[in-house]
Amino acid sequence: MAENADFDKKNGLENIPEQEPQRQYCYIKLAAEYVKRLEEALGRKPLCAVTTFGCQMNARDSEKLAGILLQIGYQMTDSEEEADFVIYNTCTVRDNANQRVYGRLGVLNSLKKKKPHLKIALCGCMMQEESVVEKIKKSYRFVDLIFGTHNIYKFAELLVTVFENAESGYETADAKPAGHARKHNMIIDIWQETNRIIEDLPVNRKYPYKSGINIMFGCNNFCSYCIVPYVRGRERSREPKEIIREIERLAADGVVEVMLLGQNVNSYGRNLEHPITFAQLLTEIEKIEGIKRIRFMTSHPKDLSDELIRVMKESKKICRHLHLPLQSGSDRILQAMNRRYTKAQYLQLVSKIKAAIPDIAITTDIIVGFPGETPEDVEETIDVIRKAGYDNAFTFIYSKRTGTPAAAMEDQVPEEIVRPSFDKLLKVVQDTAKERALLLKGQVMEALVEEINEQDATLVTGRLSNNMLVHFPGDRSDIGKLMQVSLDECHGFYYTGHVRE
Repeated sequence: MAENADFDKKNGLENIPEQEPQRQYCYIKLAAEYVKRLEEALGRKPLCAVTTFGCQMNARDSEKLAGILLQIGYQMTDSEEEADFVIYNTCTVRDNANQRVYGRLGVLNSLKKKKPHLKIALCGCMMQEESVVEKIKKSYRFVDLIFGTHNIYKFAELLVTVFENAESGYETADAKPAGHARKHNMIIDIWQETNRIIEDLPVNRKYPYKSGINIMFGCNNFCSYCIVPYVRGRERSREPKEIIREIERLAADGVVEVMLLGQNVNSYGRNLEHPITFAQLLTEIEKIEGIKRIRFMTSHPKDLSDELIRVMKESKKICRHLHLPLQSGSDRILQAMNRRYTKAQYLQLVSKIKAAIPDIAITTDIIVGFPGETPEDVEETIDVIRKAGYDNAFTFIYSKRTGTPAAAMEDQVPEEIVRPSFDKLLKVVQDTAKERALLLKGQVMEALVEEINEQDATLVTGRLSNNMLVHFPGDRSDIGKLMQVSLDECHGFYYTGHVRE
């Protein structure tokens, strides 16, 4: 604490508050002074590049990082070669995600040799692994800042420390003074756990008309293949009044669709001083004027309640889409995965949902090749696909994740053995999804226009309530609007159509 006080006094922040987020706004102000000096040295606005690996929660975190960088004086760029600040918000669900980051860091090393003032930061789930941090310290010593998932809100404060180190070490846009060696100190701030939730910081939303909203953090489920509980921590829910207030502000700013984010939203509110269910939260959000659509990710099958089904059925705003991860249709494999439901229970839940909400689209996640899985187990999964009638499924070949119970299991299945079963299962997923999609051909449905079509600039791309895409004639002025669209042709996983007046 004394060191902090000395640092604050030195930099004119003698009365910096301990309370958050006020504390971070003070550091934003100080960081802006450092960036201003960099701008003067460069003769232009400094540029920053934020790269996101991973899930919607990571994407939301990146919007916060970008918001702070913009507020302190950087401008955004998609080019890491042009950037003066590069940050990777990492994912560690699969080992190949880690390898991608290491590969990109090799390129950044070359860039930093050309531009000594370039700052490089790493954050997110991958940084919560001790072995990763040790590897970066040893093999990528040019990295300036490493922090994890629990202290993203401290980004501005950490940036000030990086800038202070750089200036004291002659690491500026100018050539370093003759006779002085360049000094470099890697800043590492990793927390193993936290019970704090700090929001209300600058955010640079990717889309003006829709936004993700963090309603909870962490996970208590400990599926045997998953690293998330170890890197995101235990479940923590935001207070409902804070969530409501944030969404009200977004609605006032023109947002019409919100995506509620959590590792398992069904668990929302259980750890609050005054517990509230996820269904009750949805009911309150529905009352907010200006919000037209509500989405959420992700629901665990083990605790999806009848109350939630009822609220979804009665709602005029909750989208007709539910992501309900299966992972496997084999009871034996489900038990080994620690999923805490059976094949029969899952299918019963799907039937209950579809009976209550006939027009709902259900998507899922499926893992093929879990340790000990046999072709007979895969057939059980295929049976669920056919009976559930998924609108889409995200299918993965099992990837051993160091640090999870599944990684230490015997009977790891080689990929060359898994591949034929995976291909067979994928074909069933695709055929089932196409059958479901064809059922809507010729109907008129509401679409939220999201962007100009990437292949044809005369078309726009809209997203239906069921999460399917439709392409139809339009222009940039339509983006962010809800429009009635005729689904004229079905192309498997998307439609083409036209606006119905």
